Amino acid sequence: MNIVVIDYGSGNLRSAAKAFAHAADEAGMAAEVLVSADPARILAADRLVLPGQGAFADCRAGLDGADGLAEALTEAVTTRGTPFFGICVGMQLLATSGFEHRVTPGLDWIGGRVEALAPSDPALKIPHMGWNALDFEPGRHPVLAGVEPGAHVYFVHSYAMTVDDPAHLLATADYGGRVTAIVGRDNLIGTQFHPEKSQAVGQRLIAGFLRWRP
Repeated sequence: MNIVVIDYGSGNLRSAAKAFAHAADEAGMAAEVLVSADPARILAADRLVLPGQGAFADCRAGLDGADGLAEALTEAVTTRGTPFFGICVGMQLLATSGFEHRVTPGLDWIGGRVEALAPSDPALKIPHMGWNALDFEPGRHPVLAGVEPGAHVYFVHSYAMTVDDPAHLLATADYGGRVTAIVGRDNLIGTQFHPEKSQAVGQRLIAGFLRWRP
């Protein structure tokens, strides 16, 4: 299996790559994990991973600024159906638009908006940082097969995605109201939390993605 972690100037690439390599090894899968911005490698990948840290607009600019990268990613994911995993801002970029500092178009692969968190409890701090429990229906998605409802994962974010179609919302967390934790459709899945920082639960989720045949 050829897994490409997309390099577009965002942070956390190496730790994401290490987590995917470890999950593949633990699951007994032969896999090569590359960090790359090369359009040819992206088009040849069996799995694509888009991590993301920082502001929505900056991440989108980084994606668009690498020569041929956005075009290759779109070709691979939307035309060829390559399984795709977005992490944190990499998940948010799936939305139609982001509203961090200014309105920025997203990839619009999962209709929705990325807006500032507004917990109902004013005592809750922004960013939402730390461990929180996942809420989802068992059997909701094949990638979640190894994860139990209530499992804790690690979040760091100040903005969150609201999906247009409830069918695309796979899991939530509670932070002064329901917060999108996992989205997905077709060959796409994305997590607001960081699976590479979520210890055993994150590893099981990554392994589920690597086994997935959408």
